[in-house]
Formats: sequence, structure tokens, C-alpha cells
Amino acid sequence: MRQLSEADQDVIRLAQDPQFPRFLEQITATGGCAHPIHLSGSTTTRDTATGEVLHHYDTRTEPGERLSVRCRNRRASVCAPCSRLHAGDTFHLVRAGLVGGKNIPAQVREHPRLFVTLTAPSFGPVHRATTDGERCRPRRNAGTCEHERPANCGAVHDPAEAVVGQPLCPGCYDYPAHVLWHAHAGELWDRFTRATRRTLATAVGLAQTRFPDHARLSFAKVAEYQKRAAVHIHAVVRLDGPDGPHTPPPAWATLELLTSAVQGAARSVLVRSPYSPAVGELELRWGTQLDARPLHAFGDTDGLADDAVAAYIAKYVTKGASDTAAGTDYKLLTCDDIDAAAVSPHIRALMRTCWHLGGLPEYEPLRLRAWAHTLGYRGHILTKSRTYSTTFAALRAERADHERAGLPVPDTSKVITDAHWRYLGSGHTPGASLIAAGIAEDLAMNRAVVRDELRERGGCL
Repeated sequence: MRQLSEADQDVIRLAQDPQFPRFLEQITATGGCAHPIHLSGSTTTRDTATGEVLHHYDTRTEPGERLSVRCRNRRASVCAPCSRLHAGDTFHLVRAGLVGGKNIPAQVREHPRLFVTLTAPSFGPVHRATTDGERCRPRRNAGTCEHERPANCGAVHDPAEAVVGQPLCPGCYDYPAHVLWHAHAGELWDRFTRATRRTLATAVGLAQTRFPDHARLSFAKVAEYQKRAAVHIHAVVRLDGPDGPHTPPPAWATLELLTSAVQGAARSVLVRSPYSPAVGELELRWGTQLDARPLHAFGDTDGLADDAVAAYIAKYVTKGASDTAAGTDYKLLTCDDIDAAAVSPHIRALMRTCWHLGGLPEYEPLRLRAWAHTLGYRGHILTKSRTYSTTFAALRAERADHERAGLPVPDTSKVITDAHWRYLGSGHTPGASLIAAGIAEDLAMNRAVVRDELRERGGCL
């Protein structure tokens, strides 16, 4: 007779608990979250005039005397159910700024809009894969570098090969410049947006301080790690009227003018790193590869499709470090953690460079050691300007209102809520993990069935 595994035994234990139905309700409410947060506490809602208790909830009646809520992790490698929810919110946030919705007028689709890609500069030649069968680095009579390594590569690499993105010579690769560029990427972006506004104002004869009275630059951007472990930026850039998406841009705000301003700003911005006796002072710029393409909605054919751009950004934000060349999903506490990390030699060298430079007093404000796990990059994966579209908080509140549909909503001006909560822990037992995975799989299958039915009817999900 086969001996039951620890997980199977735990499933049996849970199923025999009298509160098992409520346990299933909690896991289903979290969407089968793989790493839920457990809370203990109570909330009481009273009428301010009479003191009558209108609603009371206490976790002492719950299984294990706790309430489980979603972890809300965006990474699919950590929690697929929460990742999918985050991707959906991201899609609607980005799409609303392109075609309207979520309190954004549909007229924004008529505003000048670009999908801009800004890249990092070269820090040294790396192995590359091509889709047309070209060789990696076919340089004749290139010889060797000072470290006696070949300065060329005649191989045709498959994109999945581990060598893609690795330096031809690690000794020649400028690791300090790579790390310091990452540390200043946020400042580069800030200067890029300011330079774009300045260029637009100058082009139409406006004083820079008067630009907000005539137009506003809105954006949503996502950071993506390339194979060489360098960040590049994808951004939706939109030109609005002075009050944002609710006002039309001025007559001079054309797509051609916005494209020219974006290109000029990307080439002009410069950030200088702090001077260091070990590295010197570096001039940090965007890379020479710049792309600025117009966006179109629905039946238009000139430019990129709005929905495709929103879907691309939503898909990328769910990727974890294991899916990209982004270091690790967890912070490195000691130098030994770098040696233990399951990363390529190239990424490990970048981490060590962060750790080394982070110990120098001139680079202390950059907090390179704290961000060694992201190779020095300190920005969020997704950011947006205030007036671009809605917010994640608004989307979550709207979803909560939808889930409460049909339930009585008290007048908040006449009630007071007293809540006391504390954190108990997170994660599942082995058996609960199996049950959650099954629920998540069932929900995903249900969504797939509904999606297929809607496609057959010519609708959308």
C-alpha cells in the first residue's frame, strides 16, 4: 500500500475539519492565491446617532481564527492568480489612457500619442541572437582583446542559448558604468520628460514656464530588462490640453511635433555620476537605439494598436527575475548571498559591482547594496504621470464595489467603523497549497471557456 505524502495527509486533515466549507470559501475568495496573507482581528460598524451595531465581524469564528487575503504579488513565478489580477488592472490602467474609460474621456484617442522605447547605451559587446540567421559578431581579422579573448563571434545563436547577452570578454565589459547607469535611470527619465516639454515650448515660441497653461505631457512607462541585463523603457507618451485628458490639446500639438520633441530630448539629456577616485565621473545618456511610433485605435491602420500595447505592458509587469535578466526577486543581505544566487556569471558580476561600489562613501546615496538584487535599478517596474489615467487603488475599489453588488451600503456620514487587525503570517500548509492550486486551475479554466464563447459570439472579455 502506497504511503500517503505529507500533502495528501494534510488534505485529509483539512477535509475532516467541520469548518472545511468555510475554509474553501476563503481560498476561493482569494482566487486560489498561492501565498495568502493571514490576519486576525475584528471590525465593528455603528450608527453614530444611536450607537447601534450595524455590522460586526470577528476572525474568532473563522477556521484557524484568521482571515486569508490575497498577497497581490505581481510576479507570475510567485503567485499566478494574483499576478493575473495585477496584469488585468495594468491592462485597463494603460488602455484607459489610450482610448478612454475609467473616468477618462474617449477623446484621448484623438490626442497625439506615441509608443516610445528608450534603451541603455553599450557597456561592451555581448553575444546576440538574430532572427534572420545572421552571425553574432562577424568581424574579420578582429584578433583578440587585451585579455586574450576573441573580439568576434561567428556563431549563429538561438535566442534561448545561455550565452546570449553575456559579454564577449567580461574583463573588457564596463560593469561600473552599467550599474551607475541603472542607478541614474530614473533621473534620466525625469530629465527626458522635462526636456520634451522644453523642446515643445521652444518649437512653438512659448516660455517654458507657460507650457502648463497650454498643454500637458502625460505618460505610462514600464521598465524591461534586456538579455544583457540592461534596463530599457517602454512608454506611452500623450500630449493633452492644460487640464489633462479632459481638455483637447492646442492646435499646434501635432503628432509630428511630439515625435520630433521626443527624439530631440532623448538625444540631449545627460546625467553625471558622482565623482569617485575609483571610477571617475561618468556621463550617462540614453542609448542610440530610439523608437517612437504612433498609436492608433480600433479601425485605424497607421501605427501600433492601442490594445496590443496595453496587453504587452500588462504581460511584462507579471514577469519575475527568473523570466528576465533582472537579478533576483529577493534582496541580497550579504556578499555571500551573491555567490549563492542562481544567476548567470554576467549578472553575478553586476551584483558584485553593486556591492563593491555601494561600499564607497561617494556612492552611498545611491544605495547600491540595497538594490544589488535589481542590478542597481531603483525604479518601479510600472509608473505613470498623475493625469495619464486612473489608479490601481481606484480599480481595486471598483472591483470591491462590484463584488459587493446587491449588498446594502451604509451612509458613511452616519456610521463609524472601529477596526483592529494584526498580521499572523503568510503562505499555505502543504495540503492547503494543493487545494488552492486546484481552485486557481478551475477558475482559469472557467475564464478560458467564457473567453472562447465570447469570441465565437464576436464579443470580448
